[in-house]
Amino acid sequence: MSYAPEGQQYQPPYRPEGQNPQQPYGDQYGRRQYGHQSHEPHAGQQPYGQAQQPYGQEPFEPHEPYGQEPEYEPRRKSRVRRWVIAGVSVLALAGIAAGVMYHFEIPPFTDKGAAVSFGKPAGDGKKKDAAQQPASSKMLMPTDPSAQFKNTMTLPDGTHVAVTTLDGKKSGFKGKVWVWAPKEYNDPKFAKSGFPVMIALPGGAGYPSNYWMGTDLGLQSSISKWYAEGKSKPFILAMPVLNPAPDDKGIYWDGSDIPDQPKMGTWLTEDVPDLMKANFRTIKSRDGWAFMGSSTGGFAGLKAVLKHPDKFKAVIASGPDIVPDSSLWKGHEKEKAENNPEILAKQLIDRKGPDVYLAFQVGDSENNKKTLPDVQKFIATFGNKGPVHTDLRIIKGGQHNAKTYVPNMGEGPIQFISKVMEGPVE
Repeated sequence: MSYAPEGQQYQPPYRPEGQNPQQPYGDQYGRRQYGHQSHEPHAGQQPYGQAQQPYGQEPFEPHEPYGQEPEYEPRRKSRVRRWVIAGVSVLALAGIAAGVMYHFEIPPFTDKGAAVSFGKPAGDGKKKDAAQQPASSKMLMPTDPSAQFKNTMTLPDGTHVAVTTLDGKKSGFKGKVWVWAPKEYNDPKFAKSGFPVMIALPGGAGYPSNYWMGTDLGLQSSISKWYAEGKSKPFILAMPVLNPAPDDKGIYWDGSDIPDQPKMGTWLTEDVPDLMKANFRTIKSRDGWAFMGSSTGGFAGLKAVLKHPDKFKAVIASGPDIVPDSSLWKGHEKEKAENNPEILAKQLIDRKGPDVYLAFQVGDSENNKKTLPDVQKFIATFGNKGPVHTDLRIIKGGQHNAKTYVPNMGEGPIQFISKVMEGPVE
């Protein structure tokens, strides 16, 4: 944006003080000027001392030469131009102000920060609907208490990604959780239906945000598209932080309850599901609960389903680690083994259930060259044996990033788990 230097204002064209516009050429002797009268008669002018015009005749008044503008016109143009400049300046400043207010999430220029209730009055604290629910219903009405969700962005279809700060009662950890519900959730046709929930976990540090909450990766719009195409369930998304702090020098928590550390395993498998049950119409059984994650988040989701098959039925694990490898496990080998997907898969097979569905996808150009062989080894050892059902999509040219994983989820993994999950149900 261009602007005048500070304090500089628009000035009209310069005119020396007291100087008037010049008289038109040839009109300098026949007029009264500066209080004096010319002594020589001018053409069309009464000689000195001659009687005035007869009664009823208009007195002679000199006119501007033909085609010449009156002498006050430049001033009028200058005034108009100043008004135009002032108007444009006001509009420009208004535009800047609107942009600033949008950036800082100040209504009414944005709906960021606005309360979102996802189909129920925020903070009503009432359980009367749950009390009226038939015992035979597969759907679970919101159990309360209602969380205070604030809008972070609005998608083109009118749905919202919102955030709340969850004070985990079971884990003792307090962190952010982003949520999203598909447009069908507020469709009157599904007003009495429970929806499946997918807990989406990021890779990397997964703190202080969860990158699935950003619409640039297209997870939310992809789920809506896949549902319209008959490939996917209309999942509600829960997108919690994965770790309790930044990934400093390779330290992370494996989505587990590591001794003497924040209980991130309990946070992901107990507190986050409780938040979703309190605020959304969900599904009572494990048939409506799944995980999805990439890299470290893929490992955490895989381990959660194998460790808690009574609560979760399926996972999409993209480019995951297969065994826990956090340095924080040092000195805690017993607890580390209890969170090892290989050991958990074997235990599940030995006790013959319940059935779980593990959809893997891995790029053939992952930066960690062990990722694909490790996943293939896991599937060869445990896949499709007893209750452990597996599927693998190898992404040609695929790299270790979320932009690779999301589009390919629709080419197999989302269909694999959706076939065995329920929702919407009444």
